[in-house]
Amino acid sequence: MGPFLRRLAITLTLASLFASACVDDDGIDGVGNPDANASAALIGEVVVEGLSGPTQLTVDAEGFWWVAQLAGGENDGSGQVARLDPDSPDSEPEVVLDGLDKPTGIALFAGELWVMERNRLTRGSIGGAVDGSDRVIVADDLPTNGRSEGTLTVDGDRLLYDTSGRLEVDGTPTEGSGTLWAITADGEITSVATGFKHAYAHARTDDGTLYTTEVGDGRYDGERPQDELVPVTPDADHGWPRCVGDNRVVIEYGGTESDCAAVPRPLALFPAGATPTSVVVPPWDSELLLVALWNEGQVAAVSTDAGRPAGNDSGDDVAGYDVVYTGAEHPQHLVVDGDRVLLTDHIAGRIIALRRGGSE
Repeated sequence: MGPFLRRLAITLTLASLFASACVDDDGIDGVGNPDANASAALIGEVVVEGLSGPTQLTVDAEGFWWVAQLAGGENDGSGQVARLDPDSPDSEPEVVLDGLDKPTGIALFAGELWVMERNRLTRGSIGGAVDGSDRVIVADDLPTNGRSEGTLTVDGDRLLYDTSGRLEVDGTPTEGSGTLWAITADGEITSVATGFKHAYAHARTDDGTLYTTEVGDGRYDGERPQDELVPVTPDADHGWPRCVGDNRVVIEYGGTESDCAAVPRPLALFPAGATPTSVVVPPWDSELLLVALWNEGQVAAVSTDAGRPAGNDSGDDVAGYDVVYTGAEHPQHLVVDGDRVLLTDHIAGRIIALRRGGSE
């Protein structure tokens, strides 16, 4: 391990250092059947250690890894983007950007490096100034839930990002919040869909459907909302804050049965507070979605088969997914790298390579 990695590694807690990277042999199923999908369990291998709060990871055309990390406390303004050579995992990562404010999203798009910080989106040349002094602010003072704006997703000739939901004193959403946006290389910004508490991560399947994770928080009519994986209907209002979870009516924010019945239903429901921070189509199955559940310490598998149950609105019920990996303390982001999927483990400061059980 290089000196940079060793230096970062000493900041990790003992619990993080000893967190298991093994597959749960029980193959616990998200609908409560402990052996329903054990054969689908993923095998994980730790390939990088010693990072400091890694968030989003992306892979460039030459196979190099670019990772955003907090490199300190969440609110210290010490965030970084680092470039790693997967063929030399013990070498020091190259810090290409420093002094960032909670970078949760990065993307290589239109020949530039794009970064989502706490409430602003910037772009700049690859190989630009490390202090970011030559970067261009694309959008600033974005409405936010006070913590983050989630990840960035390249979607063809546009880049997706979200503005997390925030409510005014009268209970109405802050203008421009709770929205999934798209921006082109020319800087044209359009709304993709609205009515999300936090459309944190996104993936498009081969049939053209765009999915987003929905991270709920707070209480609605006194109850915590379930987190979701939602198919995005372009230009539609997806219900928040009037409808949450599996279209549960929220009376305090003016929801009605007829209103919520018209809202697009989720493909899968996760426990309240599960915090789905990433979604990706794995290279071994185009009809599957993998979702990182940050607070659960789980990677879930969701079939895109329309016949699979989406659950119901009865409190904390969950449905539509199987737990296929439990070897990360706080799984943050998933990205395809050849025939495998890479996973950042946020607190433990690791990158884990995931493969199908039994595959080489």
